[in-house]
Amino acid sequence: MPPPASSPAVVDPGRLRRVVLTVAGLNAAGFVVEVGVALAIGSVALFADSVDFLEDTAISLLIALALGWGARHRAIAGKAMAGVLLVPAAAAVWQAVQKWGDPVPPDVPWLVLTALGAALVNGLCAWLLVRVRHAGGSLSRAAYLSARNDVVVNLLIVAMAAVTAVTGSGWPDLVLGLVIVAIGVHSAAEVWEVADEEHLAAKALAGEEVG
Repeated sequence: MPPPASSPAVVDPGRLRRVVLTVAGLNAAGFVVEVGVALAIGSVALFADSVDFLEDTAISLLIALALGWGARHRAIAGKAMAGVLLVPAAAAVWQAVQKWGDPVPPDVPWLVLTALGAALVNGLCAWLLVRVRHAGGSLSRAAYLSARNDVVVNLLIVAMAAVTAVTGSGWPDLVLGLVIVAIGVHSAAEVWEVADEEHLAAKALAGEEVG
């Protein structure tokens, strides 16, 4: 009898591992390129996005390692990943504070080119993860949410570059850094909620009191 339409599709663990390892490789390459450009042109938003690539690499590798774990341990790891999702936000705040007194505008052509390249990488990762986001519990959801949000951030960086070109100001870069903070905090809250639900389900399955 086929499962109800609302039930998530069963994904082969081997397929899930291949997907997340591919995503990890794409994100690691994206980090190397983007962090180099961000530091060269002095962009707060691009630097925060490069740290996001590193975060996504860590999440994907953890999913590959956690495939043999039980639901309880996956939930604990998912809560840890909720904390990891805050790393780019903290990096953006730190860079913004450093540049607050002298917000020099970043190089616009390099900013646009790098952000569009990052959007392509993140879009590919989101496409790879969308069909397996339920297979690894809260960890897979964390990876998918992060890739999806990264595409939005990349497009915001392109829009910010246009404003920078018109105004010649470095303030749009700082403002976008604060937007990245908000997105990171929201993603962390979503992942924590899913991990908490998974933890409660594991306790109920084990016959423990849920309260």
